[in-house]
Parts: sequence; C-alpha cells; structure tokens
Amino acid sequence: MTEITTTEKPVQHGSTTRLIDIVFPGDTNHHGTLFGGTGLALMDRVAFIAATRFGRAPFVTASCERIDFKQPARVGNIVEFTAIPVKAGRRSLTVEVEMAAETIVGHQRHICTRGIFNMVAIPEGEHAQSYALPDLVAADVPDTKDAVAMVEIVFPDQANSVGRMFGGEAIAYMTKAAFVAASRYAGKLVVLASSERIDFARAIEIGEIVEAQARVERIGRTSMSIETKLWSENLLTGERHVTATGHFTMVAVDKDHRPIPVRDNGSADVVCDSQGRA
Repeated sequence: MTEITTTEKPVQHGSTTRLIDIVFPGDTNHHGTLFGGTGLALMDRVAFIAATRFGRAPFVTASCERIDFKQPARVGNIVEFTAIPVKAGRRSLTVEVEMAAETIVGHQRHICTRGIFNMVAIPEGEHAQSYALPDLVAADVPDTKDAVAMVEIVFPDQANSVGRMFGGEAIAYMTKAAFVAASRYAGKLVVLASSERIDFARAIEIGEIVEAQARVERIGRTSMSIETKLWSENLLTGERHVTATGHFTMVAVDKDHRPIPVRDNGSADVVCDSQGRA
C-alpha cells in the first residue's frame, strides 16, 4: 500500500455497492418473514464490502446506529442491500445501508429499513502508521434498472482444498443474477431452461469479492437470453478480472409452472442493446 501523508490525500468517490439475494424458507421465522438477524448480517456484510472498496484496507465494524424494520421481507422476495460511504475520517468511515424487498410477480418494491454502520480501517504492513482514508466525494448514482450488478465475498465453505471457489458455487451465483435480471424485466416468475457453455478464465481466491453482472440480451415469446459476467476483485488492491462468462435461458411461467409470454402483447424475438433495453 502506498504511503499517504497528512498533507496530500487522494480523493475517492462514494460509489454504491449492491448485494442482492432471495429470501428462502430457511431464512425466515414462523411468520414467513426474513429473520431480523439475517437482514442485519447482510447489511453489515455489504457495509464491509463498500468500506473495503473505498479504503482498500482491512476493516472492522465499530458500531451501528439504531435500526428499525418498518416492513418485512417475505419468502420469495428479492432483497437488495445498497451501501454507500457518506463520511470519512482519518481511519473511520460511515456507511449508509438500505434494505429493500421486492416481489417477483408485479415487481412491487418497498424499503424495509435503513441503517448507519461505522467502520474502522485496520491497516497492515510497513506503512500502517501513516495510513489515512482518502477524502470522500459524492458520486452520481448510476441507473441500474436495466441490468443487475450484485456483489458477495468468497468464504472458506465455498472453496476447495486449495482455497479456490468451487466452480459450482460460481455458476450458482451467476444463475441467481440471471434470475434476478429476467424476473425484474418480465415482472413474472421465471425458471432456468438451459445454460450455454460457461468458460472460466481464472480462479477465485477465498476473501475476494465476486461481482455478477447480468443483462437481458434477447427476448423470445416465453423465454429470455441473459448474458452474465462474473468478476473477481482483490479486496486490498482493487484489481479486477473477468473470471467467467455465460448465457442463460430463462422462461416465464405462471403459478402452475406453464410457460407464458414474457410480454403481455406476446411479441417475440427482440434483441436488446448493451444496457438491456429492447
């Protein structure tokens, strides 16, 4: 890590980091809503990723301010956690986190809660004593309604004996991103019909960030082709690589799991641009 003096600090934008998941029955209480502790854990995780991306140093959670859950997330909902740095000190960083839930059918969205997480950098190495966080400049929030970008961290239980992420775990994460992109586009329940060849360009190490990016590239009558890329990112250096690419075919279905038109007018064979727009 380069030495940072007190008289000349770099500037870093407070960009938004998104973690997206789906509420499964094992994550819920007897009311069928997401456990509050699970929601808090995911909020803390995305705050950690956002802080590390900002400061490029190891971080720990110092505290979080009172968090009130205004509305629940239910089984089958997509839950999205967004984190953005809002205040930077010398080694402390305040990260604002929002948790939102949305239905797959109809794409009805509501805010579950917001919270403030105070993170502290714990730098290591020969320049640890002189380390300071960069100055914070607010960043424009990009328009992401036509694409999905979701992050996670690779943990040991997702890796093989040499500390690299299982290929199956990577494929599952890419498939989840494709599902979210397709269901958001259609506003209907979708299922995986097939996947084309998936090529892995490099291994993903324990502790790296993985970011799946998915967009709808072609629309048929009942099916959608989803282009998905998986990036790996070193927590401390920010070095990023495209690790895997793949295409998934998702089919819109009704409550009885029978194929239905993606679009209500039944149109087909639409090619989308690079932003996912028809």
